Amino acid sequence: MLDIKYIKEKPDEVLARLKTKGKDATEEIAAILRLDQERRKLIGDTEAIKAEQNQTNKLIPQYKKEGKDTAEIFARMKELGAKVKADEERLREVETQLTSFMLALPNLPDPDLLPGGKENNQPLRYFGEPRKFDFEPKNHVDLCTSLGLIDYERGAKLSGSGFWIYSGMGARLEWAILNYFIDFHIKNGYQFMLVPHMLGYECGLTAGQFPKFQDEVYWLEAAEDERRRFMLPTAETALVSLHRNEILTEQELPKKYISYTPCFRREAGSYRSDERGMVRGHQFNKVEMVQYTLPEKSDEAFEELVTNAENLVKGLGFHFRTVKLAAEDCSATMARTYDIEINIPSMNGYKEVSSVSNGRDYQARRGMIRVKRENGKIDYVHTLNGSGLATSRIFPALVEQNQNADGSVTVPEVLRKYLGIDIIR
Repeated sequence: MLDIKYIKEKPDEVLARLKTKGKDATEEIAAILRLDQERRKLIGDTEAIKAEQNQTNKLIPQYKKEGKDTAEIFARMKELGAKVKADEERLREVETQLTSFMLALPNLPDPDLLPGGKENNQPLRYFGEPRKFDFEPKNHVDLCTSLGLIDYERGAKLSGSGFWIYSGMGARLEWAILNYFIDFHIKNGYQFMLVPHMLGYECGLTAGQFPKFQDEVYWLEAAEDERRRFMLPTAETALVSLHRNEILTEQELPKKYISYTPCFRREAGSYRSDERGMVRGHQFNKVEMVQYTLPEKSDEAFEELVTNAENLVKGLGFHFRTVKLAAEDCSATMARTYDIEINIPSMNGYKEVSSVSNGRDYQARRGMIRVKRENGKIDYVHTLNGSGLATSRIFPALVEQNQNADGSVTVPEVLRKYLGIDIIR
């Protein structure tokens, strides 16, 4: 959620920044300014009426003592009471409408981002060189099938398209990748959390996914006496609500969390013809990084998350690039995003394996996550997140980039201690 004070002070600047994100918010900003003005007037009028009520109430005992007729006073009190009731009802309506408009506005992109979409994304740096083969390489679907790593057919039999089964050494390889990620983050001072996979509506609201994208998750229809829950699309949705409605101290920040979860997405059916196998699916595994930090430490935390994601990919020996997203390619919730993209040879291009983002105070305002300064001032914290990493594209890239002429796959050195082998045959 944006700062309404900033909207009122610099509406034209807010409109200009949102426009770089592809959002024309002229009508929304006008409505917010109008509703806020009405809200403040209603509050002022109600306070004035209540003050008159209090003053008039004091006259009743005096009139009775002096034997004066109180009918006029009681009539006035009835009139004032009706006015207060009407104003309070209207105030609730105005505040509901105002909150709805505020929740619908996307985050402001950072000023240094280029406007527009993917066409204006900026590759910042490259690491390593693409693998060159002296034989005809196989794609990851054929490799995983021939080596018995993934059972696509039975995965579809169990749950339909967009699902697969890790089998035997494939399951062990997936688990090894996840353990590598987790050990790396713990060594870097992140607290490991295992969060619920079913979440309440407030988690989606705080993360910024609701109300706009509430139809893009899997909802669980619960009994009437239970809360309606949804399957988490990413661990970020849970982790950014850990401190919802809390006031932290400066000494407690930064808070650094990681969590392993499966992620559940409805979007899998809309993939391109080259995105076969596990590149897009309804369920995939991911380790997620989240930080809560002081506003003045926000940029530093962002660079740390980017470096962590890059170092994880470097450790696996992949060729990759880091890309700064243009404003419109950033999600609605985020102020800036860098993607880590790896090369999957059979797809003739790069695929995102980590998306590192800074939400600034957008999520904190939605979730009332604050920090009390040493001088007593209360500020909103900044929240950041990054994939660290998702396996559904790491796994295909690993088998394709490390395949051998005989159809075997060389295990990256960092994973050998988990698997106990050097080659998958």
